[in-house]
Amino acid sequence: MENQHKHITGYHDLTAEEIALMNNIKSIAATVGEVVAEMKKNPTFDQRWVSIGATELQQGFMALTRAVAKPTTF
Repeated sequence: MENQHKHITGYHDLTAEEIALMNNIKSIAATVGEVVAEMKKNPTFDQRWVSIGATELQQGFMALTRAVAKPTTF
């Protein structure tokens, strides 16, 4: 279905600038995710802290994308 976001409550069309910024955030997040994945493979690192860091980073990137998208719902 084309333009699915128009059928989801709380979402709106993004400007070209917002789309570019959103894609930049997601690209950086993917790179950070690769670093986290490498850290998870190394048993010499404290995996508890790796997990905490991964969760906090995911929340941070989610917050940044919500700042751009500005959904109107909780």
